[in-house]
Amino acid sequence: MRYKQVVVIGSGDDAVNTSHAYAIGRYVAQRKWVLISGGRSGIMEAASRGAYEEKGIVVGILPHTEHDGSNEYCSIVIPTGIGFARNMINALSGDVIVAIGGKSGTLSELAYAWHFNKPVILCSFTGGWSERLSGEAIDDRRSELFYTAVNLDEVYAHLDRILE
Repeated sequence: MRYKQVVVIGSGDDAVNTSHAYAIGRYVAQRKWVLISGGRSGIMEAASRGAYEEKGIVVGILPHTEHDGSNEYCSIVIPTGIGFARNMINALSGDVIVAIGGKSGTLSELAYAWHFNKPVILCSFTGGWSERLSGEAIDDRRSELFYTAVNLDEVYAHLDRILE
């Protein structure tokens, strides 16, 4: 049996939305899904901590070559050594992607997810690219838009609908 995999993306320096990331991480672990992130600070660390505290599996996919650059809540660390090209691996790893806020790194992950037809939930209530892309399409490659969530309950409902 393969576990369902939820990738949470967002900025490493976002301190405003960490409570949302933490709550989503907890939810992912409570549902027995695997949480995957870039494994570093900010949104990634908060989501990891939420899943970790629920005794979930937490995977960090790192841009550098060493294991020790991850946040302390990652139970599995994958150092890629390919820099931020690892954003494509993040996007491909998920059965679904949840975007919280986000800057240019998040935007690149969103573009990869879009290109590879991954379902993406945008937390429009968290600012950044998650808000800016809500209700939009990146290009004409797909007919459906990103899923937009205006609060945590909608994030959870989208996750359940996509993964159950």
